[in-house]
Amino acid sequence: MDYPVESLTFEAALKELEAIVARLESGDTPLQDAIELYERGNALRARCAERLDAAQARIEAIRLDADGRAATAPFTAG
Repeated sequence: MDYPVESLTFEAALKELEAIVARLESGDTPLQDAIELYERGNALRARCAERLDAAQARIEAIRLDADGRAATAPFTAG
């Protein structure tokens, strides 16, 4: 059963997205199913991006400056 994308955690959305990619890459999926999987995958990709953006915002919100005061700073991955 497919859960509503909006209710999925980042981890659950990513896991489902990976499974969809594997199915599409297999080349064994009928065209109509592939279209539906692609649509679901696109929604899952958007959900993952949304959750990452939210996590980035939280990280920026809780950074501390040199004096121990809360201050925001740009997030840099790496």
